[in-house]
Amino acid sequence: MAETVDIHALAGAYALDAVDDLERAAFDRHLRECGACAVEVAELRETASWLTHAVAEAPPPRLRESVLAEIGRTAQERPRRGASGAGRSRRSRLLRWTAAAVAAVVLAAGVGVGTWTVARQGVQRENARIDAVLAAPDARLVSSEMAGGRVTLIVSPSRNAAVAVLDGLADPGAGKDYQLWMIGDSGPAPAGVVAGGTGRQYITGLAPLFAVTVEPEGGSQRPSPTGVGQITL
Repeated sequence: MAETVDIHALAGAYALDAVDDLERAAFDRHLRECGACAVEVAELRETASWLTHAVAEAPPPRLRESVLAEIGRTAQERPRRGASGAGRSRRSRLLRWTAAAVAAVVLAAGVGVGTWTVARQGVQRENARIDAVLAAPDARLVSSEMAGGRVTLIVSPSRNAAVAVLDGLADPGAGKDYQLWMIGDSGPAPAGVVAGGTGRQYITGLAPLFAVTVEPEGGSQRPSPTGVGQITL
C-alpha cells in the first residue's frame, strides 16, 4: 500500500521549488484553503532569499560561539493544549527554521550578539501575533491573484487583525516595494510594506477593503495610482 503523504509536510519543499508537477498542483490548491501553510511558505521563501545576500564584513572574534550558545539557550515553543499534532509540528519546524536562518544571517553579516538577540525577540513577537490570528476561532482566508502571483489574507475580526501573505508577485522594480493598505470610510491607511514579491505582514486594524500598490522603497503615506489589486473583506 502506498504511503499517504501529509500535504502540510510539503511546505518546505514547495517553498524551495523541490516538488514535482503533481505535488505542486496539489499544494497550490491546498494553499487556497490553508492559512498556516500560506504563512509558512512565505516565511521560508523570505528567509531563503536573505541567505543568498552577499556580504563582505568579517565577524568579530568568538561571535559564532556566542550566537550558537544563544540558540542553545532558546527554548522551542511548547505544544498547546487542543492543537493538532500536525499543527504543532509545522509551527515548531517554522520556529526552528526561522531562528537558525536569522542566526545564519547574523553570522554572515558580522553583527554583534546584542543585535542577534533583538532580531530573535522581534521574530518571536511577530510569530506570536501571527499565531494568534491563525488560532482565532473566527479566522478566515481570502485570496486573489495579483501581479503574476497570489495574495492571501488570513483575517480575524475578533482580533481586528490579519496576516497578509504575498507569494510570487513580480519584482516591483528597482527602488520600489509593494505596500499594503486597509481602506475604510476615512480613506486608505498604510498597513505595511513587503520588499520583493514574496513575504508576509501582520496587520492591525481591519477595513472593508484591502489593497496592494507599488510605492517608492520604504512606502508612502498615500497610495499612488500604481494599484496592483484589491480584496474585499
